[in-house]
Amino acid sequence: MAVVKLDSGYNIGIPPAACSFVARPLPEPVKRPEMVQKRDLPELSIVSTGGTIASRIDYRTGSVTSQSDAAAILGAIPELAKVGTYTTKSLYTILSENMTPGIWIELARAVYEEICRGVSGVIVTHGTDTMAYSAAALSFMVDTPVPIVLVGSQRSADRPSSDNTMNAVCAAKVATSNLGEVVVVMHATTNDDFCSIHRGTRVRKMHSSRRDAFRSIGIPPLGTVRYPSLEVKLEADAVERGRCKPALRDRLDDRCGLLTFYPGMPPETIRVYAGYHGLVIAGTGLGHISTLLIPELRKLIDSGTIVMMTTQCLNGRVCDRVYDTGRDLLEAGVIEGADMLPETALVKMMWVMGNEPNRERAEALLQKNLKGECTGRSAHGL
Repeated sequence: MAVVKLDSGYNIGIPPAACSFVARPLPEPVKRPEMVQKRDLPELSIVSTGGTIASRIDYRTGSVTSQSDAAAILGAIPELAKVGTYTTKSLYTILSENMTPGIWIELARAVYEEICRGVSGVIVTHGTDTMAYSAAALSFMVDTPVPIVLVGSQRSADRPSSDNTMNAVCAAKVATSNLGEVVVVMHATTNDDFCSIHRGTRVRKMHSSRRDAFRSIGIPPLGTVRYPSLEVKLEADAVERGRCKPALRDRLDDRCGLLTFYPGMPPETIRVYAGYHGLVIAGTGLGHISTLLIPELRKLIDSGTIVMMTTQCLNGRVCDRVYDTGRDLLEAGVIEGADMLPETALVKMMWVMGNEPNRERAEALLQKNLKGECTGRSAHGL
């Protein structure tokens, strides 16, 4: 089957017998004029890691591939010049499924350097698939007095339906706002009307392809950015700019895992994590797994692994004091993860285990709200 890219940006398949080969030279790359920066605007830093926002169609294969850097993003979106003046740093050019804890550490160091240099805000361009993990990692590793804004796009820049320009310009505006924490800025609806501002420890990608894929879980968004007016509205819960001094705590323990329980899970699944320093379990309902797994879990905990229970439910919190299974888990030494998202809990565990060698203090930190990752109580309807 031959795949043909249409002008609309979509692909169609045609039987090879119906095709004729015509040799044509590759199109010349588009030469874009250099963006003129206004030096009286706030100075922002763009740190690029790749992703769809920095991707184009690879006409050799017909697929989207990450092949641009921060400077190319700046040249491709001239609207950014209305918001700030920019420096760029291309850290990686990868799709986000290739992110690792080691890259999170490099990213945290790069962002911290830019903050110490005195920029008004940092924009991190990132693939959407694992953006929530990286946002959580930056939230724990970097104490920031200025906005750190992760942004991506669901559609590559050369597609007519691309969301890269609106997302990038809204992210830049948030980076100049009165905000002092790590956030994700992405389309709030399928229209080009406004973006939502999501806390880095409470956000999840909820759709594989829609432009409004991201949602705040358990809390409302921290604010909105209207487009094209770029009016920023921040809610009272948003951390204000300048509330802390910059600090970097960039140690992560990658000997931590995340396990999603399913009915009929065999005990040997737990044994896979022997030797791990930490394990997050996404249990059912209030935080449950099969009773048959608890003896294996107890062995794992007795061997030195910290085990924290979260819930597969997107809303609500863990409470292992209601049913017998929950009480047996607590007796075995499992700690409760409140209403943390499982992926955020994993990143937090990596950070805590990398920075606190004492087991009791580590368990206390895991259950303490550090960066808005868990709330005092679950809001009605969230």
